[in-house]
Amino acid sequence: MRADDWPAVKAIYEQGIATRQATFETEPPSWEEWDAGHLADLRLVAERGGEVVAWAALSPASRRPCYAGVADESVYVAAEARGQGVDTVLLERRRP
Repeated sequence: MRADDWPAVKAIYEQGIATRQATFETEPPSWEEWDAGHLADLRLVAERGGEVVAWAALSPASRRPCYAGVADESVYVAAEARGQGVDTVLLERRRP
């Protein structure tokens, strides 16, 4: 995931907000807020035909030292790509 993916990532996040099942948030954050809250090296997007159709990212579970290394995962899939296994592909992706 790169900063220029943010418009597509935000749009997919907004779809998740609309379902009222993916998050308790009611508005998407700004790129700066989202970027600050997620681990920089642990963000992925899935593309189909050059378009972002899903994303996954990790955020620290807590800032407390006893939770170092513990993260919350987020996986969001665009409505048109749901039920096609793209979430599994993201979750199984390993860094080289």
